[in-house]
Amino acid sequence: MDLRDQLQETLGSAYSIQEELGGGGMSRVFVAEERALGRRVVVKVLPPELSGGVNMDRFRREIRLAAQLQHPHIVPVLTAGELGGIPYYTMPLEQGRSLRGRLLESGALPIAEVVGILGDVAKALAYAHGQGIVHRDIKPDNVLVCGNAAVVTDFGIAKALSDSTHAPAGDGAALTRLGMAMGTPAYMAPEQAAADPAMDHRADVYAFGCLAYELLTGRPPFTYASPRKLLTAQMSEMPKSLLLLRTDAPPALGTLVMRCLNKEPDARPQQATEIVHLLDGMATGEQSRSGGPAIPPRQQLGRRVILYGLAFIPVAIVAKATIITLGLPEWVLPAALVTMALGVPLVARR
Repeated sequence: MDLRDQLQETLGSAYSIQEELGGGGMSRVFVAEERALGRRVVVKVLPPELSGGVNMDRFRREIRLAAQLQHPHIVPVLTAGELGGIPYYTMPLEQGRSLRGRLLESGALPIAEVVGILGDVAKALAYAHGQGIVHRDIKPDNVLVCGNAAVVTDFGIAKALSDSTHAPAGDGAALTRLGMAMGTPAYMAPEQAAADPAMDHRADVYAFGCLAYELLTGRPPFTYASPRKLLTAQMSEMPKSLLLLRTDAPPALGTLVMRCLNKEPDARPQQATEIVHLLDGMATGEQSRSGGPAIPPRQQLGRRVILYGLAFIPVAIVAKATIITLGLPEWVLPAALVTMALGVPLVARR
């Protein structure tokens, strides 16, 4: 009996497996219909090489915590269970595509689109971190674009696996499995790659920086083929400045991304809410392209009035001197000044 048949047998009559989706990353992904509600859901089954040694009680406990997340930019976990000792969980079927698919199709994305996507992801992180939940595996594969919004999927799954799996000391294969469970090497924070027990939500901030870097340049900060080399680079190498690779990116955006990629957690943005604020500023025009604050409309008007006034002073002086020299009547001066005043804004605007 293959995995699909085993899954259908485990789910029973509550669900009807319809098809298997490709590109599931570290899980087998199936689409099923939940018969009671008539809705389609995604069923993700973790492969045996990742789920070996998983403590199912701990896994369920972590999944229950993740299932409490209710946010517009987070795909919620609906149910979880086990299939012959192999964990599975269900989520709503989102009508969108992953950022991985977008990147494979078009490479680097337009700046405005990137800012919008990153803003949505940052809002999801800010909410989850506020609930005490860290994602641990932020990457293009786990971000879906649905309409004009981005949603983050698989929240809490990496933590559920890493907290419920135990690898024997010195077991290289187990170490690789744990590394994948805890995250993906190309997006791992240095402290995550080093399995630092003090790792916290700022590991997500680093992964967010890796995601942003890839959306803007078409590739992650480090591109080694070997997972071991990738982990070493995350801990010891500095990526090339984003602004050298994406010259049309606003300096403020480039600075934010490189801050997120700092090796030291204390040097990164300390809360995802800070990232949300900065990205909202860029999206709404509160930040200028030079990285500084944009000038509010009223202040712009005030500056124009001052410029017009300064430009008008020498014109008025010359006009009065000319009228006196030519001996023209006094009424000519006000008329000349009015005519010149109407022309000054046109000159100043140019």
